[in-house]
Amino acid sequence: MKTLTKISSFAVLVMAASAFNFPSYAADLSTDAEALHVLNRLAYGPRPGDLERVKKIGVDAYIEQQLNPQSLPLPDSLQRKLKALDVSTQSAGSVLFDYQKALKDNNDGSDAAQKKRREVIGHISEETAQARLYRAIESPRQLEEVMVDFWFNHFNVFNGKGLDRALIASYERDAIRPYVFGNFRDLLGATAKHPAMLFYLDNWLSTSADFQANGRQVRAGGQKAKSSGLNENYAREIMELHTLGVDGGYTQRDVTELARMLTGWTFDPRAMVRNNQNFYFDADRHDRGTKQWLGKTVGPRGQAEAEFALDILALHPATAHHLSYQLAQYFVEDKPSAALVDRLAKRYLDTRGDIRSVLQTLFASAEFRDPKNMAAKYKTPYQFVVSAVRASDIPVQNVRPILGALAQLGMPLYGSQTPDGYKNTEEAWMNPDALTRRINFATALATGRLPFNTVVDDGEKMGKKQLAKQAEDKPDKPAVMAAVSASSLMQTMGTGLSARTRDIINGNQEALRASLVLGSPDFMQH
Repeated sequence: MKTLTKISSFAVLVMAASAFNFPSYAADLSTDAEALHVLNRLAYGPRPGDLERVKKIGVDAYIEQQLNPQSLPLPDSLQRKLKALDVSTQSAGSVLFDYQKALKDNNDGSDAAQKKRREVIGHISEETAQARLYRAIESPRQLEEVMVDFWFNHFNVFNGKGLDRALIASYERDAIRPYVFGNFRDLLGATAKHPAMLFYLDNWLSTSADFQANGRQVRAGGQKAKSSGLNENYAREIMELHTLGVDGGYTQRDVTELARMLTGWTFDPRAMVRNNQNFYFDADRHDRGTKQWLGKTVGPRGQAEAEFALDILALHPATAHHLSYQLAQYFVEDKPSAALVDRLAKRYLDTRGDIRSVLQTLFASAEFRDPKNMAAKYKTPYQFVVSAVRASDIPVQNVRPILGALAQLGMPLYGSQTPDGYKNTEEAWMNPDALTRRINFATALATGRLPFNTVVDDGEKMGKKQLAKQAEDKPDKPAVMAAVSASSLMQTMGTGLSARTRDIINGNQEALRASLVLGSPDFMQH
């Protein structure tokens, strides 16, 4: 009987989603609609009471608060959670020491050694994810969290590559988070010098053609890391992805010349562990020749050559256009108007790359506030899962159900293997299989079957299969938490639920109503 009920519940959800065919739902422009719009775009959706708070202070005041997050204190409960996470406060060198020690001390192949190794690596990965997700769910500084995700994705590194497992927490904390509203040149420089980026795109091993190592190889991840001449990976991505864009007017020779300028930008894992020296310039590795780059002659100046290149790239008109397009696509619509992009690019250049100023122009634009662009974006898996947890007001101690859902939905946290990161368009994420998985997650969450309140042991595996078990929803899986209140969800969403969605929800039994809210097309748009 339970199985039949479950199948029927799932069928109702699928039919409801199919009936809507995911229209671009736009509410009438009103205080309610505007408040929900900014909560959906500048935040990961509303929590209970957020809609009323934004309406009370006004949309413009809310935007100003979010652009200046230092005025918003973090809740004591969130601060306690964050303080309990060792990895989030440890230096990059300290975490790297723990990681390398685990690899070195537990490589004899025994079950005990493998378990200990998993515990250490799992602890690092888990606490890194907890720091991100606790903030995304609970912090009142929502735009800061949105921009952390945006810029991390822009300057993507993959946590599955060797040392980066140990470096992701520091990378996000030290190279991304402090600069999300600041000057783009500072952000560009911080990511360029962080060992996570240097390791991910192999610039730490890049040298001049005539470099002789003289036995100075260092160990990384338990293996000797040998220099192999000039490596163009980072130089290519810094122009194609981080600054100018693929149509930014550079040539293959420009890539090679920039790579030559970047030789010697490296890090030594031993120095990180000993004295937390995350970056250093190795003059011996550097190509001392003259370079011809972007029409400019760059004479031999050591580290200053690449610093000069970053200065040029940060204020290049192509960079202004590339970044403006990405921001407009993320916050307004999948195919933003050329007029909006041009205005944002002008603001970027006028302020010499001030991110906060560009965002102010974007949020004040007619395009951002146009009713046709309200709820016109399809949530990424990350946006969908985090917004569902926020709207449900579920206290989260165990983040593994979230990590499992993200893995199932094709967007594992810190898991984009390619430098271009994850897409944020409907085309990238809308498909029948993904929709089914979203509805499964919505059902499991709404019916209390996900163990958010269970503290798990570090020794438990963190692989995809194990995470999937945390997120799955089976007919015979018992509830471990209280079911989500459908009436509370509907009140939280306000005008974000269309009349047709409300009719479908109200026409079903209470046990299904919360699942129908979270699994509705309206909720999957923002």
